[in-house]
Amino acid sequence: MSDPALDVVEFLLTAHLYTENRDLDGDDLPPRFRETFFKDGEIERPLTVTEETARKATSVQRPWEAVSDLLFTQRAEFSGKLSLTQPDMALDWFLERADEERLLTNPTVADAAEGRDGVTVTREDARDNVRPISADRVWIDSLLEEYFGNDDDEDGEGDTEMLDLVHVRAPEEIEMTLDDLVLTTDQEGEIQKIVTAIENRDYLASIGLREIGKLLFVGPPGTGKTTVSRALAHELGLPFVEVKLSMITSQYLGETAKNVEKTFEVAKRLSPCILFIDEFDSVAKTRRSDEHAALKRAVNTLLKSIDDISLVRDEVLLIGATNHPDQLDAAAWRRFDEIVNFPKPDRGMRSDILRVVTREMDIADFDPDAVADLTEGLTGSDLRMVLREAVLSALTEGRRTLTQEDVLDAVEDFEERDNLKNMDMIDGDHESLVAGGGDSSSSEDDDGDDHDHSHDHDHADHDHASHD
Repeated sequence: MSDPALDVVEFLLTAHLYTENRDLDGDDLPPRFRETFFKDGEIERPLTVTEETARKATSVQRPWEAVSDLLFTQRAEFSGKLSLTQPDMALDWFLERADEERLLTNPTVADAAEGRDGVTVTREDARDNVRPISADRVWIDSLLEEYFGNDDDEDGEGDTEMLDLVHVRAPEEIEMTLDDLVLTTDQEGEIQKIVTAIENRDYLASIGLREIGKLLFVGPPGTGKTTVSRALAHELGLPFVEVKLSMITSQYLGETAKNVEKTFEVAKRLSPCILFIDEFDSVAKTRRSDEHAALKRAVNTLLKSIDDISLVRDEVLLIGATNHPDQLDAAAWRRFDEIVNFPKPDRGMRSDILRVVTREMDIADFDPDAVADLTEGLTGSDLRMVLREAVLSALTEGRRTLTQEDVLDAVEDFEERDNLKNMDMIDGDHESLVAGGGDSSSSEDDDGDDHDHSHDHDHADHDHASHD
């Protein structure tokens, strides 16, 4: 349980030490404190603590009340400013009560505490344990505002149309972690390989190995390509820059080649980061089209931009994803140094996914193996939809405890809806399809499948995301 006095003293102490020590930078502040002091793209000294800023940073509703009886604190009646009268006494008081875990999340205090009896945490230890300021939402927003906020175009829109093409997530906004996912052995190996490469960027540069860190994730919709990429960003504490290539053909985007260039420029400015390019098969489709020379130029710009970006030099990990690898040509394939397969889950993976997704659910006599036996061909996305239906059905009956029968009924309902989704609804023949049942097991339409899963992609991949 949190100690309000300890929380507020840590905030006061951090603000004082950071203000006094010019060798400290934004990466030395805990993220929860950085957000409080971040303004106009930077953190300016001195850091002033008021009851309002202390409340925001610590979630203590009455900050002054929590520390008013301590000998080393004071409050200015007129301004409401809180400060330390005896910083050394405050540091001693804090170190007597704070555990190592707390010090490991505060490089500023760890720096001041180095060398004191019983203190083993160093500033560098804490910095390694705290995400950099470049991964904070406030920093990302300030950079995007600086880069896209200038209305230089004649129409006054500037580069704001780029925000239709690029979506940036801060790692703190990604709830999924790699520990939550169900991965194949090959996927685990590739992820470990890239994590190792990121940790050894300087060594790779020193031996001239720069063409590394461009991955292509290949597999059907709902198998975890997007979710694994986001979870990796969360795990590494990196901004996640997501682009859907189909957007470059949008009528709302003006100069597509310029926008593609800006996408990669954004990634470089946000580095270190992950640049995720979804629907990579759009490249091949556009390259075969004779309709728009401008779009062909945009695709050529994209391929050149991929060649020019580097994990080792630019600190950008590039991940492409496609549901249709058969549509990629040699020019697209050779841009990537690693291909990672995302197949539909086998029985064992389906069982593991069901266990992960239902961890917080109350299900009587739940047998995930039995459900896995009945769900061959379903993706992680599909399994999540099945469980969502089971939960909603139980709620309509006033129950929050599910049964195995609820889940099995949901599987049957999902299969019926899936068959309907794949029907070829031809004008004039609707009645025969509905009444006679026809051949409702027609092969899956790729475009329809993409569309149906797209709105669930975060959660969908999340599930093959229990490994995936």
